[in-house]
Amino acid sequence: MSQAKPQLKFKDGWDYAPAPESTPVPLKSKYELFINGKFVAPKNGRYFRSVNPATGKQLARIAKAETVDVNAAVRSARRAYEKIWAPMPGSERGKYLFRIARIIQEKARELAILESMDGGKPIKESRDVDLPLVAAHFFYYAGWADKLDYAFPGKSPNPVGVAGQVIPWNFPLLMAAWKIAPALACGNTVVLKPAETTSVTAMHLAEIFDEAGLPPGVVNIITGAGEIGASVVGHPGVDKVAFTGSTEVGKRIAAAVAGTRKKLTLELGGKAANIVFEDAPIEQAVEGVINGIYFNQGHVCCAGSRLLLQESIHDEFVKRLGRRIETLRVGDPLDKNTDIGAINSKQQLARITKLIGAGIDEGARLHTSSGDLPDEGFWCRPSFFTGVSASHRIAREEIFGPVLSVMTFRTPAEAVARANDTCYGLSAGIWTDKGSRIFKIADQIKAGVIWGNTFNKFDPTSPFGGFKESGFGREGGVQGLLPYVRL
Repeated sequence: MSQAKPQLKFKDGWDYAPAPESTPVPLKSKYELFINGKFVAPKNGRYFRSVNPATGKQLARIAKAETVDVNAAVRSARRAYEKIWAPMPGSERGKYLFRIARIIQEKARELAILESMDGGKPIKESRDVDLPLVAAHFFYYAGWADKLDYAFPGKSPNPVGVAGQVIPWNFPLLMAAWKIAPALACGNTVVLKPAETTSVTAMHLAEIFDEAGLPPGVVNIITGAGEIGASVVGHPGVDKVAFTGSTEVGKRIAAAVAGTRKKLTLELGGKAANIVFEDAPIEQAVEGVINGIYFNQGHVCCAGSRLLLQESIHDEFVKRLGRRIETLRVGDPLDKNTDIGAINSKQQLARITKLIGAGIDEGARLHTSSGDLPDEGFWCRPSFFTGVSASHRIAREEIFGPVLSVMTFRTPAEAVARANDTCYGLSAGIWTDKGSRIFKIADQIKAGVIWGNTFNKFDPTSPFGGFKESGFGREGGVQGLLPYVRL
């Protein structure tokens, strides 16, 4: 199953034998649309290439939908909503969600491999983080399906209708689970549009829906480029829009939905700050920073791409961080030794490279790991900048890559001011030995999710979402039910 030659030789002197994933995977050469419980060809008969980012070569051909296919999907969702899913008792809906969760668990290994092949992330992240969370979200919301009256005491919750959902490429299956599971638990039906570059696992999720016996039309999955997502968002038959992606696109969606009856939630960009105080356990904080930006290649909106260090520990922390990134293994995503896989697409790599160049041009100092990168595919070494000021582009723009900006602060008040000096407000991290300081600082930071002495920890029972240009609304937890009901 190995897709690219792994990087085996490292500066620390260690050699690593290849450990490629060997589980057979049912990858298809062509994927159709999933409408009304059936896999159907797009009306125009057109397909586009899905590229393996570790090799730059074609992985599969994906159906390219157009407006007529969107219309068919929305009609199917509407019929299923009115005739089957909304009238169905919550206890019965919950059984379908439980069944889906169990099948996901059974197929977790092959789904994780497909996720890594399609998206470029290391297999150990897909296998050990993404897939367990995907199943957990379906299990969690299965439990809520017959308890909605308890979620909203004194209110009468009713489903919204047809939900149009558009998801990004960084967590394809997890983003699908975040959106589909609560929508179905509340009695809504769904039209899902996955990212153009990571559509493969969404179509395998459709197969799981079919295997679970989900009634036709309850979930429809259509694939294509951005204009298809816009068609879903703007369709008059869609009652609820949920979008995760860039702030730029989110603003356009908000404008398109304004003045309509549609409910809207947006989970957009971020420029999270990791604040490390001088009394923090440094080794633990270094690992937290590594986990927050490098292990996920910086491909999460909540990636801790700004590191704020108290001045007294700056030099020692940077020294340890530099040593640590030298040990990170960049290479084949399907090799179990790999820490950092491939960048999702050529276009995304170009953006990362451009911002790295901007950081150098503006006077920041680039630190990067050594070692050769694979000859094919899209790769970026783990890197960080020192000498960064708040005005630098690398400190203000979402880079979505394994690149960190390091800045300093003297006092807690300055740390809060620097953390809040951004148009985003998705997440943050606080590292200190004092629990009281964590609560005090967290209360002042304008971010939707704040971690204390850890980073990038997720749970289906906990809400996730942002403020300012990071969007509005919450996904996860009981709060994640609210966007899918009318009270």
